[in-house]
Amino acid sequence: MKTTGLVALVVLCLAVSTAMAQQAKVTTLMSKDIPESPGREVEVISVEHMPGGSNPAHRHNAQAFVYLLEGSVVMQLKGGEPVTLKPGQTFYEGPNDVHLVDRNASSTEPAKFIVFMIKDKDAPALIPVE
Repeated sequence: MKTTGLVALVVLCLAVSTAMAQQAKVTTLMSKDIPESPGREVEVISVEHMPGGSNPAHRHNAQAFVYLLEGSVVMQLKGGEPVTLKPGQTFYEGPNDVHLVDRNASSTEPAKFIVFMIKDKDAPALIPVE
């Protein structure tokens, strides 16, 4: 009985640590109002995926421009084909796009990219979808 409980606890701890390890690190680098477009702002974020890391399906409700700095990532929008980006390559998401796949293409190397967004002021940068 005790062994079963211990095994269940170990499995639960491994599942939680794996989920935490795969979560992307998102850092806001800049947020700036657009005076010529009241109620709109530019937000620049960096996203770091650990090896094997990914983000769940989401949308931005923004014009989002991605520039890959390090590693490689797989991106896919609803209705589109998956695209693998390498350093120096770009990706675009429109305000109505659903981002189905956003994951590190490598299980051994981290990946990092910058996202430049034009969006409604104070709106969330990322909105999860089901």
